[in-house]
Amino acid sequence: MRQFVVVAHEAPTTPEFSLSALGSDAGRMDLLARCLNAGLLASHGIREDARVHLVLGDEYTVSVDGGSVRNLHPDERSIAALVRNALESREDAIGHQPAEPSPGIEVYRMGLSATVDRLATEGSIIALHEDGTPADEVEPPANPVFVLSDHRDFTDAERETLADATDVRLRLSPTTLHADHAITVAHHYCDTDAYDAF
Repeated sequence: MRQFVVVAHEAPTTPEFSLSALGSDAGRMDLLARCLNAGLLASHGIREDARVHLVLGDEYTVSVDGGSVRNLHPDERSIAALVRNALESREDAIGHQPAEPSPGIEVYRMGLSATVDRLATEGSIIALHEDGTPADEVEPPANPVFVLSDHRDFTDAERETLADATDVRLRLSPTTLHADHAITVAHHYCDTDAYDAF
């Protein structure tokens, strides 16, 4: 299983956002939609061995499983609508028990620390950062959990959380990448076994 945790700093934690203003009034929901697209969609199909977790305001985590999600289309608006529908069920999440508003989508009442703790039992936590070890020097683990930030850098508290939980801090490119592009490069890194196979 390949997983991606995207820390969203300005995203709404309620469903009251417009699908017509994803890049402004919706707190960069456009970027989060592109991250879901990059993490789960392939040409004419879905990566069934991938999951994407959106940490919203360090309050809720929306998890989307490529193996069971339904009605996931590549356009930003329809992906944002799936997230908005998920947030409508946020009050049904109790403790660490998620709400499941639709197949393949879960909403947890947990922020980054609890999400990383939960996923650390499923794979190796890899923090993606421009100051990390170059990817071609690190062999991809069997079940990577890539953690990355949206258009903002990690906060000090988030860095501290990741410092305690991270197995590897990885740099995917000498150039700073957009979050959704970093996910695409991370897939390529794993698909090609750290660029050794094509």
